[in-house]
Amino acid sequence: MPLSIFGFRALWSPYYALALLAVVVLYFLITVKWRHKFENSTALTKKEASFFLLGMALLYILKGSPVDLLGHILFTVHMVQMAFLLLLVAPIFIMGIPNWIWEKIFEVKIIDKIFRFFTKPLIALLMFGLAFSAYHYPMILDEVKLSLIGHALFTTVVFMSAIFYWWPVVNTLEDQPKVHGLKKIGYVILSAILITPACTLIIFADTPMYATYTDGEAWLQAMALCVPSGTLAGLSGLGISGPEMFTDMSPLYDQQLGGILMKVSQELIYVFVIGKIFYSWANDERKNADEITRQELLKHQALHSNR
Repeated sequence: MPLSIFGFRALWSPYYALALLAVVVLYFLITVKWRHKFENSTALTKKEASFFLLGMALLYILKGSPVDLLGHILFTVHMVQMAFLLLLVAPIFIMGIPNWIWEKIFEVKIIDKIFRFFTKPLIALLMFGLAFSAYHYPMILDEVKLSLIGHALFTTVVFMSAIFYWWPVVNTLEDQPKVHGLKKIGYVILSAILITPACTLIIFADTPMYATYTDGEAWLQAMALCVPSGTLAGLSGLGISGPEMFTDMSPLYDQQLGGILMKVSQELIYVFVIGKIFYSWANDERKNADEITRQELLKHQALHSNR
């Protein structure tokens, strides 16, 4: 059956699009029109604006376009959604917000304390790995997808864990937690290791694990997250019994392919990130070669003078 039977609202989420548009307008009002009202504000750069707009565009594609509807029908699409949401949108969102706005946000003491605690590299790593793995534990995912509030809350928690994870890698604020130099590569690799068990479980399971993608009744309840109840009620006479009405893939193959695509997407993104980290480190080493040599000579002289 074609996805068009679910209607325009389910396919294109117009209210969500308007909400994101409102956020974009507010962003440019604060960073351009009202900027002079804020102390220590700086002019918005093209790079920051581009990152923010890209993040908003990806957010709509992933959570507001037909991709989101497909994510409730195919587990494969859901996993690609999660890969891009957590591994692309999160860091892009951080880089799209000017530092002076982050500084204003951190003037709220409770927010500053929360960020400083959860963005400590070890805590951020463990929280991200745990949140991702817990979200894809079958019992939890099925329960979350049956509740609009539960789904919104859990998705927010997982996305915030991604923000905390990426913060030490991409933030440029002087007094905020960060990982330096080549340690960033080890940090990223550890993250890949931590989410591997969840992907492995999904890929190598010999039976479908998620009721919301296999059981007709549970699936219909889950579809209520993105399809208006009136539309679902109107479709009851069409004999729609589950995702199999919209795909030829078996639930097990769909599940396994989802795990594979998640892992492949993560590896590709991480390879790109590691490449950028190494390139930046090499550039810094080349530009500061004289200073690094001077510091090493001073250490060497201090060592010999203490003997």
